[in-house]
Amino acid sequence: MSRIRTHIRTHAHVRTRAARAAAAVTLALAALTGVAPASATTASTPTAATATTSPVRQDARPARPASVSGTARISYAFVPDDEIWFTVDAQAVPYSRRFPGTALADGLPTDARGTVRYSHRTAADGQVHSAEAEVDCLATGGPVATLTAVVTRSDIDNVGQRIGLSVYQGREGDAGGHGGGRLGFSWGIGNMDVDANGAPYQPVVGTCMAPAPFAPVLRGGFTVHHTELEVR
Repeated sequence: MSRIRTHIRTHAHVRTRAARAAAAVTLALAALTGVAPASATTASTPTAATATTSPVRQDARPARPASVSGTARISYAFVPDDEIWFTVDAQAVPYSRRFPGTALADGLPTDARGTVRYSHRTAADGQVHSAEAEVDCLATGGPVATLTAVVTRSDIDNVGQRIGLSVYQGREGDAGGHGGGRLGFSWGIGNMDVDANGAPYQPVVGTCMAPAPFAPVLRGGFTVHHTELEVR
């Protein structure tokens, strides 16, 4: 009887090791192909890999593009009583703005689309100025993003100009503003030069170029979704 039990335990041990080996091979293939085994189930607690790695499609491109979205009122140090709002809705669309016959025939990894809207109400007289711009570039790095957009509608005669914005998402509990969020805009503190006659002027803003996010958020906030640049 003891021999029979030993024989049964031995066969069970062999079957267990074989099952574990088969499972390991299945998981390895799933990791290489990106296809989950048919018997896989969703775990209640994410593993370290799923918690830190963005989803990737089978063609190696991120499943979700980089983006910035949100609406916020900011505090501008030079006119602290004025009411200034920004609304941003931008998504990366890599290699979509092509220039045939040039070195940029395939576009850039920072190509983007979306809309920027902003308004400025002056405390002194209550006048409100507003504008809207079409996003053409977006770059992200963790909770920070820079983007540019070309003005399509404005009541201050700057249609056709490119503007640059930077966004810091911030975190709840950070000092300085609502959750530590911040925003910077190209015409606020920089992008100034002097021409040959000594007269100051604002140069053209290059794509994705913007100052640091210098203005703290007072109300609302922004969400930055970071995705690594797509390489072709």
